[in-house]
Amino acid sequence: MEVLSRLHSYDRHLFAKIFRQGERRMVIPMARALSRSGDGYLHLLIPLVLWQLQLPDVPHFLALLTLALGLERGLYWSLKNSLRRPRPQNAIPGLRSLITAADQFSFPSGHSSGAFLLATTLVIIFGGPVLAMYVWAGGVALSRVLLGVHFPGDILAGGIMGSTVALASAALLGVM
Repeated sequence: MEVLSRLHSYDRHLFAKIFRQGERRMVIPMARALSRSGDGYLHLLIPLVLWQLQLPDVPHFLALLTLALGLERGLYWSLKNSLRRPRPQNAIPGLRSLITAADQFSFPSGHSSGAFLLATTLVIIFGGPVLAMYVWAGGVALSRVLLGVHFPGDILAGGIMGSTVALASAALLGVM
């Protein structure tokens, strides 16, 4: 338990350092926009755009994204509701997050998981600008800490979970 206590203490300390950066005037609008881009709309919009472009690998992408999202959302919901880690504003007295989260628990970050899942599925099927995809996903994750709704450990776990589920789904479908 001492290891968990130290990790939690470090997580809170790192949260405080990152969250303070959100007090800068230019950071808040960018963090809000990045966070909003991770709300899940791109999981619908990107397949529609790719379908319209008539790319040959779109059916593989749709199959992978559908399987991966189904598995990831189930795992995310189970972990979040069984571990029940309080969000920073509920765990740190006097803290007010800059946005209102959709649910009350913090671990893992669903925005981070979803963003890294989408980035990983796009990279697996289409390749392309790998760095850009992961910079966007990392920005979505970091925005959640800057806005005060997640601890750094939550976004790290979410990112790992989303990428791992996408890779495992690709292996199950044989598209890797």
